[in-house]
Amino acid sequence: MKIIIEICTGSVESVLAAKKGGAGRIELCSALSLGGLTPTQSLMEYAINKAGIESFVLIRPRSGDFHYTRAEYEIMKSDIFTAKSCGAAGIVTGMLNTDGSVDTCRMKELIEMARPMKITFHRAFDVCIDPFKALEDIIGLGCERILTSGQAMDALSGSGLIAGLVEQAGSRIIIMPGSGINASNLRQLHQQTKAIEYHLSASKLKPGRMHFRNNSVNMGSSGADEYSIRETDPGLVDEICRIARSLND
Repeated sequence: MKIIIEICTGSVESVLAAKKGGAGRIELCSALSLGGLTPTQSLMEYAINKAGIESFVLIRPRSGDFHYTRAEYEIMKSDIFTAKSCGAAGIVTGMLNTDGSVDTCRMKELIEMARPMKITFHRAFDVCIDPFKALEDIIGLGCERILTSGQAMDALSGSGLIAGLVEQAGSRIIIMPGSGINASNLRQLHQQTKAIEYHLSASKLKPGRMHFRNNSVNMGSSGADEYSIRETDPGLVDEICRIARSLND
């Protein structure tokens, strides 16, 4: 089975870098520092047109937990319609009930709206109460894959659970490890989990383009570097894609 590398991208430059590096798929989002939020319609249109590879759009209306109000739910439905109209191949989303179980009722409605786009259930999975019950619920919904760190801070730390999920899932759904994956640990993670798809940003913090800098002002959290931009690096994408190809041999 061919190993696929999915690159999480938060800007047009990152989309182009992922394509140049040979990514098999991109996830398009914004605000990666917050775990990713839904991108703007303009970014969807431009990036999907320029990518030339399978593009999924993150549907997440805000940071924080994954139990949404009625108004937030309506926004998610609107964003799914937008992603579909922009030509996205799929969406990445997820919802939980207050008890930590998968919100199968509202997820079913979102999935029906999204078709024929493909569905990835995102890392809301990593904060659910029972991962193996959630796995069966998500399979029942018809999702194509689950993005997970194995309910750990990074995928390597959660590799034991990921391996168990891969085994239980069989061919019914793809378990895609994500969080902290890079060229130095992909081989080990593959050996431990036997997963066939991997999600990462392959990014570097790069200097901004401003010459004049007012370092006494922050746009967000105190101490944040306002003059650096985190972007996907095509060299890092190429490196990990080469490793993935070697694992196919």
